[in-house]
Amino acid sequence: MNRRLALSAGFCDNRRPMMSRWVRNLLCVCVSALSLPGGAAELDEAAPSWVESAKADLRIFPDRLKADAKATFVHPDNLALLAWAGLASVAMHNGNADDDVADHFDRHEGFGNFGGETLKVVGSPAFHLPAAALWYVVSADKQNEVSKQRAVTMLSALTINGVVTGALKAVRNNDQPDGEIWAWPSGHTSSSFTVASVLHEFYGLKVALPAYLGAGVVAWRMMDQGDHWASDVVFGACLGWVVGHTVARRHEGPQIAGFDVLPYYGNHEDPAVGINLLRQF
Repeated sequence: MNRRLALSAGFCDNRRPMMSRWVRNLLCVCVSALSLPGGAAELDEAAPSWVESAKADLRIFPDRLKADAKATFVHPDNLALLAWAGLASVAMHNGNADDDVADHFDRHEGFGNFGGETLKVVGSPAFHLPAAALWYVVSADKQNEVSKQRAVTMLSALTINGVVTGALKAVRNNDQPDGEIWAWPSGHTSSSFTVASVLHEFYGLKVALPAYLGAGVVAWRMMDQGDHWASDVVFGACLGWVVGHTVARRHEGPQIAGFDVLPYYGNHEDPAVGINLLRQF
């Protein structure tokens, strides 16, 4: 049985909303994100307990996002790895590799309509971001600071990856095998590998191996169904790996005597700022 020991400055245990309200809470997160800063002040005192935490995190999220992006794309090792992946994808596309792989999948389609469409949904950034937001809501609702901060890290990594992937697609603007535009790099692949890489840093290979396997299946599906060239998938996987690992490593957090050190924010009933010392065993 897992237990959580929390030592905090101004800590208040206030667990109100139940599981049945989490879907509604996720909608509230999206509304809050769009309405801040002006709309945040209008939330009444009956708001669920996680809202106060979300308001505090949303205020600092843009600065965190910029710091994470800077750390990712100024690191020389990351730049070198992305440059090599870029050169490899150019060589694949200008040579015969992309055409050969596309021809193979034309002759040997592996996924049917249902399986292919399911993987396209599950591997999409449009699925990953709401899932990470739900993770945040559940964690904040339970006042689990470790899990909540990890959810924020996942949201940051997915946002950075999504913006960079979209920008590269707009600049490259090449056609997919099926004739659609904006092929390189594969957004499904980069987002799936971002998720797997963040989970790797936080939970180790026990969780990461299934996640990497799932990301690989998504990448395979994108080629199998003619949505992407092999070169799109190669660079997308590298980009997601770099972003996920770099962002997650920045937020592993300090420890004191085996306790994770995390920020603590009060609520409208008991305003406070301090630290949480948390340990799970």
